[in-house]
Amino acid sequence: MAVRTLPEPGASAQAGEPRGVAIPLGGVVLGLALPLVFLHVDFQPSFTLTLHGVSGNADLSDLAVLAVAVAGLVAGIRLGFRPLRTGALVWLSSAALLALVGAATFYPLLGSETYHWKSHVPTAVKFGEYALLALAVPLVVRRRADARATLAALAAWSVAATVVGFVQFIGWRILEAYPAGRRQPSFLGHHDFAGLSGAALAVALVAVALPAWRIDRHVAVASGVAGALGLVLSGSTAGALGLAAATLAAGVVAWRRVGLPARRALALAAIAGAVVGGVLLQRGGDFDQLLRSLGVRHKRESEGVQTYVQRALLVYIGWRIFLDHPGAGAGWQASEKEPTTYQPYLADAHREFPDAPAIAFPSPAHPWGIQNAYVQALADLGVIGLVLFLGMFAAGLWTAGRAALRAPPETAALATVAGAWLLVAMGVWSALGLVAGIPLDGLTWLALGLAAATAAGTAGEAV
Repeated sequence: MAVRTLPEPGASAQAGEPRGVAIPLGGVVLGLALPLVFLHVDFQPSFTLTLHGVSGNADLSDLAVLAVAVAGLVAGIRLGFRPLRTGALVWLSSAALLALVGAATFYPLLGSETYHWKSHVPTAVKFGEYALLALAVPLVVRRRADARATLAALAAWSVAATVVGFVQFIGWRILEAYPAGRRQPSFLGHHDFAGLSGAALAVALVAVALPAWRIDRHVAVASGVAGALGLVLSGSTAGALGLAAATLAAGVVAWRRVGLPARRALALAAIAGAVVGGVLLQRGGDFDQLLRSLGVRHKRESEGVQTYVQRALLVYIGWRIFLDHPGAGAGWQASEKEPTTYQPYLADAHREFPDAPAIAFPSPAHPWGIQNAYVQALADLGVIGLVLFLGMFAAGLWTAGRAALRAPPETAALATVAGAWLLVAMGVWSALGLVAGIPLDGLTWLALGLAAATAAGTAGEAV
């Protein structure tokens, strides 16, 4: 069957869209918001809002998210909200998760008077606030130029992050840098740096896998170089796993749609292999300590907190919390902020991890949390929460995958990028807890929104 090409297939082109507009206003608004969304809150001014005794912090990134949401609302009023219709699966799954988060902020009060719901309401609100990005993207990214402007802004910010990470790596002690020669946080934090870098590199991978689908060459090159080097500098194994999955997805889409020549398959494998290898070299010391703690290698006296050992013990505590609260969990953020939730398991954790230093265990002074979103979903929200969390990603991947395999080429390229972003985010979430308002939140909701936008741009189209 012949493919009917959309007039502007980069996103949700609509019949009523004004023609002849040279400036991609939607892409510009979204592009200007990205630097604030992908910036650690420690480097932003903030202010406190109080309402009926509930206080929470607002940052510039919150204003950026709200600005994008307002732009989406204005675009919807002017041009219609039709682009949201084909993303129903994404909206329903996201709404179900957000509803559970809202409920989990209060239902622990039914069994515990010590649950500090007032301190958890602001984070639940912020978690929902970032979801506005997903709703706004299909409304503001209506033309090919909007999508290109967004990808160009992401590439530029990834370049900036990688430059900062590199100068930190060679010894400039700026922005809370680690010692020279070690993995670095740039201006995001290690794992959020990996999320941004992985998202940028994913754009380049799609350009390699599908060269005829018109991803701007300059954007692809900048994204590829900055993303690959940034991911290595971040030293995030979780990010590397997500990147590997994104590479595989791009290759599968190319193979199904246009075929994947051996040289392009080798290029994809070489890029992913080099990045994963670089990350593993960065984390060699942590892997060595993990093997020693497991008894695979001879143990030596521990010096400070060892990353993988601490993650294992925090996951153990999270799993124990889940076993005692299997249905709907202990409550939103309870595993991190409520000492009465995790303290009953500390003695057993010390027995299971006798060589871990005391500071590695959670305490009121060091509320480490679970540092794994999937286990935290089990601990805080129960089986229901994990199913809804994974269901949200599944809905996004299904929506993006369907467009990637069935849409006209340029829309399909964006859908492939959206799916790759989701896979990168899923990988990084395995090393971060469910923290509201961090850059990884932004990447997740932007990816879901882009998936919905590509579905809207291909409504009624088939190959």
